[in-house]
Amino acid sequence: MSIPQAQEVYRHFKGQQYKIVAVAEHTENGEQLVIYQALYGEGKIFARPLDMFCSPVDKEKYPDATQTMRFEKVTEDTASSESNPDIDPKLDEFLMADSYEQKLEILVTLKNRITDDMLTSMSIACDIPLAEGGSVEEKYETFKKALMMLDKFECTRLRS
Repeated sequence: MSIPQAQEVYRHFKGQQYKIVAVAEHTENGEQLVIYQALYGEGKIFARPLDMFCSPVDKEKYPDATQTMRFEKVTEDTASSESNPDIDPKLDEFLMADSYEQKLEILVTLKNRITDDMLTSMSIACDIPLAEGGSVEEKYETFKKALMMLDKFECTRLRS
């Protein structure tokens, strides 16, 4: 069994995507727990035992499920081959980007069609809090400035 790693993105068999926060140890019994955050809606954080996270889908209970495993890691190959109309392909591209520079470039291409839900998913994935309320345009600009700062820091840090 492959243990999920922090920052990896997984898709639940019902279609939603989640970012791994950590694999934690239960203080009472030592059981490993996967801590993961929804990349949609309000970005709720969940905990599930590792064995359950890595378990196969119950085909008797969910006969129409197309995935074999309850959670499957999203890779560049699976992200590009998916055809979920609810998720903008650029959002997936953003989530899979390796640097803040790449994320910024993708964000700029989304400026004219970005939604509040997309900004929420992006901000959660980057660990950048966005204020409640305000327009999509205001949130976009705030998020863009934060990414620019992170890009600058990342580049400076890597050059040292």
